[in-house]
Amino acid sequence: MNALLQLGKELKAAGYRFTTVTPATHERVNRRAENARARDLHGVFGWSRPFGPDVLPERIVELMDAAGVLDRRGDEWHSLVRFSSYDGELFVHSAFPTEAEDSVFFGPDTYRMADAASARVESRESPVRRAVDIGTGTGAGAIAVAKRCPEAEVFAVDINDRALEYTAVNAALAGVGNVRPVHSDLLSDVDGTFDLVVTNPPFMIDPAGRAYRDGGTNGYELSLRIIDQAAPRLAPGGELVLFTGTGIVDGHDPFREAAAEHLAGSGLTVGYREVDPDVYGEELDGPAYAHAERIAVVLLTARAEGSADILEQRQNPG
Repeated sequence: MNALLQLGKELKAAGYRFTTVTPATHERVNRRAENARARDLHGVFGWSRPFGPDVLPERIVELMDAAGVLDRRGDEWHSLVRFSSYDGELFVHSAFPTEAEDSVFFGPDTYRMADAASARVESRESPVRRAVDIGTGTGAGAIAVAKRCPEAEVFAVDINDRALEYTAVNAALAGVGNVRPVHSDLLSDVDGTFDLVVTNPPFMIDPAGRAYRDGGTNGYELSLRIIDQAAPRLAPGGELVLFTGTGIVDGHDPFREAAAEHLAGSGLTVGYREVDPDVYGEELDGPAYAHAERIAVVLLTARAEGSADILEQRQNPG
């Protein structure tokens, strides 16, 4: 971890920045003849292109070796990690293509989810004292919240140990000390209630069943599990911010309908909107989405009634 953290610091010091695109765009750009091999830091750590021994500074190569993230195949080398930019920070995550079972994904949906989490924090009337990012991946959501709530205890939970390792590195890179990576299947291994629950779970129908991508038979079963676990764990005034996706079938949103059923009678104030009505269109060519006319990414919010400040005053009237 120390070598990986130092590698991130070296990239930061070099002014490295990179915006990660969708896998389909990544593949298209890399197919161009002039992009067959990396020529700079962006090609190596952003685009995951093969490179030769003379492309990177010696110090960077030493740190990659020490961190175990340099794959040498003769004179064709590969980085096993990428670094992406968000909110002025760098985030380490898995190299492209993300095919391994323990891949740690970062992409356009990460930006959208972290933006939504930050917006909810900044619009709250009461402070966030305890927060959790479910299926944290790179820790982007947890770190976005922790930066804006330095007094809060922020849990970053995942079942993927590599994700927790990368989260720890990314939190250190961002200089936040209030993020706690915890191995947990959703909320099963963390106790108590939360003022804020943020999550961007896998939501694709993935025939390969890859954990970082597969949301279940319809793509949204994992999102429903999160709703069921998070709803009763919201403190007074607490909020759930769930960024996910759904296939739209004959003009209907089956996830929205299922989520409404799961939240019926919860007493929560629920909001729902499409963030982008048409994403991952290439998936419509496959059998998994033969029933859908488009795939949308959506934001569901749920807020518990009451105020944490009022509750504390009632419990401590002194």
